[in-house]
Amino acid sequence: MLHLQGHTDPRWGEAAIACLDEILLDHAHCEKKAASTALSLVFRYADQAALAIPLSRLAREELEHFELVVGHIRRRNGEFRRLSPSPYAADLTAAVRSHEPARLVDTLLCCALIEARSCERMQILGRALADAVSRGDERVDRELVDLYDGLLASEARHFVSYVELAHGIPGVNGAEVEATLVRLAKHEAAVTAAAPVSARMHANLRSP
Repeated sequence: MLHLQGHTDPRWGEAAIACLDEILLDHAHCEKKAASTALSLVFRYADQAALAIPLSRLAREELEHFELVVGHIRRRNGEFRRLSPSPYAADLTAAVRSHEPARLVDTLLCCALIEARSCERMQILGRALADAVSRGDERVDRELVDLYDGLLASEARHFVSYVELAHGIPGVNGAEVEATLVRLAKHEAAVTAAAPVSARMHANLRSP
């Protein structure tokens, strides 16, 4: 359903637990950036009336997720702070075409694929967290398992929303949208495979 062309090694979850506080911080930044991106599209494409309300709603939900993750960071005696981003989003959007409406279609589909990858990573992390809780690992707790279990449906829904918005752009053929999604999904898989090793949601991690 998520159209991902490459899949994350399940061991990524265990590696993420080894640097969980920084992963949570990066996750918070991802939610904030997702909200900012949705709102920027509302402003940039004010002539595309069909985008305004869905993207506004999506941005609000992303901000709710941002606040939720920050709450978990604080519960673990941390605080939200600046963090250098991974190159994932910039490398992915490098494939966006420069002319309209292709630029808008590509941007929406890149947003969809970011949501899809996030969904996959959260599912893997959630399973690793659940396994760690069952082992009595003191680094984690059930509330974190519930956090990631609770976010999966939203991430998957956001993927679908962005794809549907791309299909709704006037003058754009549906078959072209689907072909573009396949093209960008292959590019996203290559970007993910080549990502550096760092404690980020969309980076690679060394197995513990």
